[in-house]
Amino acid sequence: MEIKKITLLSLLFIFLSCNDNQLKIIDKKGEKSLEASNWIPLFKKNSLDGWHYFQDDGKKSGWTVNDGVFTFTSANASGEGDKSLVSDKEYTSFAIYFEWKVSPGSNSGFFWGVKEDDKYEFPYVTGPEIQILDEGLNEETLDKTTIAGGLYGLVAPKKIVTKSANEWNNYLVTIDQEKNYGNVIHNGVDIVTFPLRGNAWEKMLEGTKFVNCVNEWKNCEFGKFKTGKISIQDHPGIISFRNMKIKELYAN
Repeated sequence: MEIKKITLLSLLFIFLSCNDNQLKIIDKKGEKSLEASNWIPLFKKNSLDGWHYFQDDGKKSGWTVNDGVFTFTSANASGEGDKSLVSDKEYTSFAIYFEWKVSPGSNSGFFWGVKEDDKYEFPYVTGPEIQILDEGLNEETLDKTTIAGGLYGLVAPKKIVTKSANEWNNYLVTIDQEKNYGNVIHNGVDIVTFPLRGNAWEKMLEGTKFVNCVNEWKNCEFGKFKTGKISIQDHPGIISFRNMKIKELYAN
């Protein structure tokens, strides 16, 4: 099969090679390589360029960068309010690959469709979340929609494949607004598929805190925006991300 015919939906596994110039993909017919020019790196080696603190007032800290690894250390954080990182750029339909690890007992999250405005207190007021969680907490969590890889509070993963705390995990997340399709591949395993809007989305929200979230969160407009920023969440503990790359699915 020619590389140009490989679609995101046909992928079983995706991971970064030791050579940063290529992504390697495994499909049913064997290993293929896809030039990284099709994917845009989102992390600088030693800079937060392209990212900023949510509702940044210039007084927030906690994130550091070392050789392309973004790390949040809550013990070193300062400033008021949410300290999640958000992208400078907004995205609509995309695939994104990244690796993450958390310290024991910690968690984080990946968000999309995030809007920044003084009226929004947190990224999750607008952006849905793919949960990031210490594997040791997965079995203890009664609500399986809140374990690693789940669409937080809405869809549980079909299988738990998370590695132990302090080990690197990876996600390949697809958000396709044109096809109303969301998907998570976690450590090479397809674990979650979900709609992004419409009747199926509204049905999924029924009985959850997101239906009447305005009663819980100030000016909540959860999941309302097709286009928005992406975000990685602050949380108590030590949380690291690396090798984040994105591919926009449709020409602007």
